[in-house]
Amino acid sequence: MALDCETLKQEVIALLRDVYDPEIPVNIYELGLVYEVRVDESGGVRIVMTLTSPMCPVAEILPLEIETRTREIQGVREVEIDLVWDPSWDPEMMSEAARLELGM
Repeated sequence: MALDCETLKQEVIALLRDVYDPEIPVNIYELGLVYEVRVDESGGVRIVMTLTSPMCPVAEILPLEIETRTREIQGVREVEIDLVWDPSWDPEMMSEAARLELGM
């Protein structure tokens, strides 16, 4: 049976919506920290993301947590977390829902 990449991608995004920045009470997906989620037919998942700052206290922990939790999704065979600093995160990247949550 062929892997449904779009369904798997939506499961990964749902998981990312359940991961919160410890300093801001909004999930990392709505904060705009996730730049790209790619899923291939073999069950490989690539997440391109950033953090609010290179000095973020969870820089070591958060990508590992995301990788570990993503591996638990049925159908995922491999996970690559690509932590990038370009483009750097900006509050303008937040979703409308995140802005409302933060009163912006």
